[in-house]
Amino acid sequence: MSHLTSPSEWVAPIVSLLSLAILPLGPILFPRAYLILLFTYFFVFLYSQVNHLCKFYLTARRMRRTINKWNARLAAMGPKFPNSSNNTSTTTTPTNIDLMDDSIASSSSRIESPNFTRGRIVDIEEKLQYYEDPRFIHAFIIPNYCEPEALLRDTINRLASHRNAQTHYIIILAMEQSEAGYEEKGKRIQEAFTGQFLQFIITGHPSNIPGESRGKGSNVAYAARYGCTELSERIDRRRVILTVTDSDSAIPELYVREMEDTLNKSDDPYHLLLAPPIFFSRNCFEVPAAVRVTDITWSAMVMANLGNSRGIAFPCSTYSLSMVLAERVGYWDTGADAVGEDMHMFLKCFFKTDGQARTVAIHVPINLTNVQTNGYLSNINARYIQAKRHYNGVADVAYTLRNAMKQHNNRWYDTMLVCLKVLEAHMIPVTSGWLMFAAVPLMQLILFPPYPLFAIITPMENPILTSEFYANLWNIVRLVTVFLPFPLFGTLAVYEHMHRSVDRELLHKVESRRWTNLFDYVTLPIAAWLFMTLPSTLACVKRLRRTEEQYIVSEKFFKDDDSVPTTKIEALIV
Repeated sequence: MSHLTSPSEWVAPIVSLLSLAILPLGPILFPRAYLILLFTYFFVFLYSQVNHLCKFYLTARRMRRTINKWNARLAAMGPKFPNSSNNTSTTTTPTNIDLMDDSIASSSSRIESPNFTRGRIVDIEEKLQYYEDPRFIHAFIIPNYCEPEALLRDTINRLASHRNAQTHYIIILAMEQSEAGYEEKGKRIQEAFTGQFLQFIITGHPSNIPGESRGKGSNVAYAARYGCTELSERIDRRRVILTVTDSDSAIPELYVREMEDTLNKSDDPYHLLLAPPIFFSRNCFEVPAAVRVTDITWSAMVMANLGNSRGIAFPCSTYSLSMVLAERVGYWDTGADAVGEDMHMFLKCFFKTDGQARTVAIHVPINLTNVQTNGYLSNINARYIQAKRHYNGVADVAYTLRNAMKQHNNRWYDTMLVCLKVLEAHMIPVTSGWLMFAAVPLMQLILFPPYPLFAIITPMENPILTSEFYANLWNIVRLVTVFLPFPLFGTLAVYEHMHRSVDRELLHKVESRRWTNLFDYVTLPIAAWLFMTLPSTLACVKRLRRTEEQYIVSEKFFKDDDSVPTTKIEALIV
């Protein structure tokens, strides 16, 4: 209980408990103040959701524009350039000479045409510049624990299919020593990709390091330290970009291209975290609708978060940063307060650099896998377990408030914005589910019961009815609750169009979402409560006491090239 001596540690538990206690007590003890509270909360919530809808729309539009630009350039380069957006297999890639020869031949034939203009020459030069060898060395950290080899090989093979993998890609396969046979497994995977990368490093994270909380963050921290030490001996650290990813992340070459372009154009690339949107399309038709819509809304929230114009945004699952920045902030934290390793790393970079670190959105979706197991109820339970792990990141509330109080620079506005965004990310889930669904119905039942027999107070003594102002305010609150879901409906409409566009233009999938999938959203109220409200509330209450964390696992299925399902074990912390 010693951690509770810090006031910041009390914020999350108090908010969660108050949001529950106020539901029955508010209408009874202080109905007028409670009504004002509901009015304020609902209007702030509605404003924030409309704001998120606008940001999500802009992010989705930029994403489609980036994909269309990529496809247009590939088409302009001709059939010899591989369409790596699929990343389904290792392909033979052309050299710069091949590309120049093709372009010169193409331009020669066009020069003979009377329609040829100087603009087309500039366009050809731009295309050649776009496909020049990258400036940076990209080290991909792939943490895993008991993952099936088929899944890891597939993920790495997608990276191997990129044009510059042999000359500019380094794989850091972050294994856990607690996994039986991890060394042999790592060597088999390493041998399978011999000669396909600049370097292939295998690390084994010990399970008995004092003070560590086992999970993705501690594994990434160990792998990054080991890998950076080895790489810095022969590569300029200013050229190394670390990309942290998951074992089921399908990273297209376009992500690396756009990341290179962003870094080259930046005045200060060593204070940037580069974050892509996440996208669930690998096995989305093989999981229950409730799981599917939960990940859809999760993906939409991440995309809306990336639309922040000041660079105050949180990466999710996959993100990149320079070795220089990682070394400056002391790599990743490994304690119990760093469970949400992606958000926590941004916060650490922000505070350790006195507010200079920023997130830049890379508008290329990273395709992920939904949690999948045998059996409907088993799949629902697996997604619930994953949700509990996600919301254990509520520890970042205390971390953020504690470090914000220590800031003594002139970036007070950005610091305040970071605090507000962290509070929104963790306190909205724990409050909105209860207040949106239960506050108005309970107040109606307590103060305006359907039968006089159940009335606690008479109409003549009802504090709402005896005041015209509060009676009108009550009617407004009831009306506002009707409009609260509308921004979500707009978000889902934008998502449906965006999902089909990404499936078609980037992933080139034959099967995508159909109009019949709109019926998935019938499960949304149950999914929101089961996978958001309940686990977030439990995570907040658990902050009152710290227990020794343990590993539990959640299964996912993966089909390899032979369509044989294998099980992917995802390490979770509760």
